[in-house]
Amino acid sequence: MALRHQMDKIISFKNVFLIVSLNVSLYPGPSEMWLKTCKQIDSYKKLTSEIDRETVIKIYIKKVLDCIKKFIDYFDGTYEEEYSCWPPAICMILISIAEIVLFCYDAAQGKTDATGPIAQIFIYNPHKRQEAWRFLTYMLVHVGVVHLLVNLLVQLFLGVPLEMVHRWWRVVLVYLAGVAAGSLATSLTDPKVYLAGASGGVYALIAAHIATIIMNWAEMEFAIIQLLVFLLLAAVDVGTAVYDRYWRHLQQNIGYVAHLAGAVAGLLVGIGVLRNLEKRKWEKRLWWAAVVLYFSLMIGGVLANIFWTSHFQTT
Repeated sequence: MALRHQMDKIISFKNVFLIVSLNVSLYPGPSEMWLKTCKQIDSYKKLTSEIDRETVIKIYIKKVLDCIKKFIDYFDGTYEEEYSCWPPAICMILISIAEIVLFCYDAAQGKTDATGPIAQIFIYNPHKRQEAWRFLTYMLVHVGVVHLLVNLLVQLFLGVPLEMVHRWWRVVLVYLAGVAAGSLATSLTDPKVYLAGASGGVYALIAAHIATIIMNWAEMEFAIIQLLVFLLLAAVDVGTAVYDRYWRHLQQNIGYVAHLAGAVAGLLVGIGVLRNLEKRKWEKRLWWAAVVLYFSLMIGGVLANIFWTSHFQTT
């Protein structure tokens, strides 16, 4: 009986196995579903890996483009976007025309060396300091055609671009400040020197470019290169004039003090009145320092010319 019972159990297990095998072959059971799921997972992984690869490539491309944009923005400042032809930059042109007309009037009288009737009225004469207009009007007088042309070219080349960004009245303030500072400084350092020409105003325009570079450093294209160029031009010209006068002892009638004073005035007034596209804390402190220093120097020069009479009498 025991053996029979054991054989019945084996037969029953065999039948169950056959039934399960038959079901697996006829219907998709768990094993096939598992295999199908694994295949789907593998295909999903491949698909997601391809998507991830494309995403990574897009991210790297975007980063490269952002770097290129930042590089371009660094060298392409917003200051250059402020140039405008309206209102038209005609102030320096009008001043230049006035200088040409007055020079031509004296030239028609046969006088091109600042000895004509117009020049005698406008030139800075150290013996006629009481005629206060001469401290400014000497800019309208020129000694020869070359002197006139050089000043015209430089003031137009430098003044018109400044007008296009900062407007005419700011540029006129800078220009006249340089002219006045040049005559005041010359009257104190070289009391016997006559002054003619717009060099004080021209150097004020040069220094005004330096001022606007300093105040708009981050917004200007190639700021360091522009700054070095203007500093080099001013240093070479003033240095040459000083060397010729004190080392080579050449009398070229060049008022280098007027050049230097005009440059200082142009720098200080330029910081004070020219546009600052983005104001920072240190720029505000620099603005106050420039304004206070400029007015201190100018008031001191005016008072010295009025009350320091012994200095002019002994010389």
